[in-house]
Amino acid sequence: MDRPLFEVCLQGVDDVFAAQAGGADRVELCAALIEGGLTPSYGTVAASLEAGIEIMAMIRPRGGDFDYSSRELDAMERDIHAFRDLGITGVVFGMLTPEGHVARAQVQRMVKAAGPMQTTFHRAFDVCLDPLETLEELAALGVDRILTSGQRSTVPEGIALIRELIERAGDRITIMPGCGITPENVKQIIDLTDAREFHATAFDRMESRMIHRNQEVYMGIPGLPEYEREAVTPAAVRRFLRQFD
Repeated sequence: MDRPLFEVCLQGVDDVFAAQAGGADRVELCAALIEGGLTPSYGTVAASLEAGIEIMAMIRPRGGDFDYSSRELDAMERDIHAFRDLGITGVVFGMLTPEGHVARAQVQRMVKAAGPMQTTFHRAFDVCLDPLETLEELAALGVDRILTSGQRSTVPEGIALIRELIERAGDRITIMPGCGITPENVKQIIDLTDAREFHATAFDRMESRMIHRNQEVYMGIPGLPEYEREAVTPAAVRRFLRQFD
């Protein structure tokens, strides 16, 4: 492939099919992207396999920090086993100690549960204490990939660290930039970092088909629109890919 691999971050079965139709190479399937991404349902993952695209499933039982209880870790391991049985490409997770170090035993446990599946350490990396030390630890633990914005809010802000991580990682572990990548900046980011993969959303605003609407009631966070949402479209995916034509 002459261009970098494009992983689309999304949150539903229709999004998966739209990403595949637009030419994406892989998807990260989550629930609740407004929380940074949580574990999708078994049914959503199973139905998404019919799209015929590589699927990485988020393994994150709740929003907030990345210090998990023993019960949460048990749930995460069970989700990994269930998704492994489905035959998806891989899983995405991240655990830290309260001091900001990699929770080594927990990561090792999840890597073992994943077996032959690919593993990505998600943006928990961006709030770890020492990113260079964490890179070495994750590579040694057998993690395949790190998703990072360079410990800044967006990739363009964290570009210097991302470039250093990619140089240090070599072929031992893949560094995948993600967060704040758009069709307008993706080519420059790839040129500056030599990243072989990148991660982004590819949404368009979608109006609800509902004719009857009660504007006095909300189901989620107050202030967010109830009758429109962001959804992946093939056109939004292609806007990224056209930058590499």
